[in-house]
Amino acid sequence: MNEFLANPPVLISVVFLLGLIVGSFLNVVIYRLPIMMQNQWRAECCEFLQQTDDNAPAEAFNLVTPNSTCPHCQHRIKPWENIPVISYLFLRGKCANCKAPISIRYPLVETLTGLLSALLAWQYSYDWQLLALLFFTWALVSLTLIDIDHQLLPDAITLPLLWLGLLVNSQGIITDLHSAVIGAAAGYLSLWSVYWLFKLVTGKEGMGFGDFKLLAALGAWYGWQLLPLTILCSALVGAVLGTIMLRLKGKGQSTPIPFGPYLAIAGWVAMLWGNEITQWYYQVARIQ
Repeated sequence: MNEFLANPPVLISVVFLLGLIVGSFLNVVIYRLPIMMQNQWRAECCEFLQQTDDNAPAEAFNLVTPNSTCPHCQHRIKPWENIPVISYLFLRGKCANCKAPISIRYPLVETLTGLLSALLAWQYSYDWQLLALLFFTWALVSLTLIDIDHQLLPDAITLPLLWLGLLVNSQGIITDLHSAVIGAAAGYLSLWSVYWLFKLVTGKEGMGFGDFKLLAALGAWYGWQLLPLTILCSALVGAVLGTIMLRLKGKGQSTPIPFGPYLAIAGWVAMLWGNEITQWYYQVARIQ
């Protein structure tokens, strides 16, 4: 098996297919996890207030149950209707029962996850580093889309991502443990400091606590050395794209925009090419 996966084209193909399958599961996570969190918060509030939760779901609702259904006709999705990308194309983007349109976002997430996974397989060989970075990438895809939808970065993903980064680097797979620990602390405290400084000056909250935890997780994965690049790139891209999106939607500058996606994108790029980008910048700076 090791010799089979040591062949780069085979490895890339296998990882791409794996990414498509995982992308299908990520669609479930992106949709269901925020609802699960809302159900939990409501239940905890009712318990604290000693009230009955009349809106509690009648059956278990988690990442496994109930089975996926069409939101229009409640048709239970059959296994052959849930094959990543292929089923969408075969069904022509419509429910097999009521013919209602299926959002193109589902195959796009599957394809994106597959392509990012394949890129990692092309960049790295078949070893523990590749396996670790696949989990890193899948978590960032989930966090990006959940934050876009709900302006929320769930602790259920950010905290395990942080601890996994430290565990991975306890074996020196991405960086040394000392850099990872300092990176986690520096990542959290840097945005935490910006948050409180902004709040003291303006009286408003400039970002959520989930952003602190996400940057801490990124620092735990690749160390403190790449945090400045991540913060700079995410801030620049967020400022440009955020302004463009607000103008396209006709909204004012005071409208909150999620910062997590820009952190995730900048963090993923820094993970793969951060050292090369930093070296290129120093070379350009010397020439000038």
